Amino acid sequence: MYDIIIIGGGPAGLTAALYACRANKKVLVIEKATFGGQITYSPKVENIPGFLSLSGNEFAEKLIEQVLEQGAEVEMCEVLSIKKDENFIVITDGGEFQSKSVIIATGAKHRMLGLDREQDFVGEGISFCAVCDGAFYSGKTVAVIGGGNSALQEAILLSDLAKKVYLVQNLDYLTGEEKLAEQLKEKDNVEIILGTVVEELVGDAELTGIKVKSNCGQTDTLDIDGMFVAIGLIPQNEPFAEHITLNNWGYADAGEDCKTITKGIFVAGDCRSKKIRQVATAASDGAVAALAACDYIDSK
Repeated sequence: MYDIIIIGGGPAGLTAALYACRANKKVLVIEKATFGGQITYSPKVENIPGFLSLSGNEFAEKLIEQVLEQGAEVEMCEVLSIKKDENFIVITDGGEFQSKSVIIATGAKHRMLGLDREQDFVGEGISFCAVCDGAFYSGKTVAVIGGGNSALQEAILLSDLAKKVYLVQNLDYLTGEEKLAEQLKEKDNVEIILGTVVEELVGDAELTGIKVKSNCGQTDTLDIDGMFVAIGLIPQNEPFAEHITLNNWGYADAGEDCKTITKGIFVAGDCRSKKIRQVATAASDGAVAALAACDYIDSK
């Protein structure tokens, strides 16, 4: 029996484990893929407090080392569902675990284009966050894929850093806010390409270009140094839908207190409905959720 089971081993989940362990709680962290989460895709991170620069993998290793040192246990398996009895039963593909409280910190994964070798280029020319990685493309040429608010915001930010920015949208119009679109159109170094899809990635070890095709069949190759994919996120909340409220986009509809409609279940990090999704805000959620879970356990 554990005091707290944390589902997800990214910055939110591991920070929650750290705070829970320091509150003398017995903690289990369950991760189905990679400890560290999406940050492990970043070859260089410079916006984490306390570190001038380090890779996402290095940061993840430091997090997991710290959590294990504090006494947390970890399991590599996939959570299939949660049952509520006298306590919580977390059912995984590797067995069942019981706890007094649960923190869901499953994060959200980036939608991919579905192209050959796409995964190979992640961190080697393909990025998902201009705030995180934009500075690495200062004075270079980049492409942003997408036409919604996220893509427009990424392109605007990158236009202040990069020499040239291509915005490639599969539809014949931009779907983001008109004010953002107007702001982007005023940028001299931004070229908006509508009704066009990316068909192929070009490069050996690193991405050097993309082959695109318009809706009328015209093809072209864009020489670029990097590509930012901004076609949406997929929150990993489906197995827990009966215990938490999901908004129209599948995110857990919980406030800054990280509480859900089920007493004893909390959410933290990118799987929660929020405006800003960064390592710092994920860690903040983790701390809040852990302390809330401790209060819940201690009050029983």
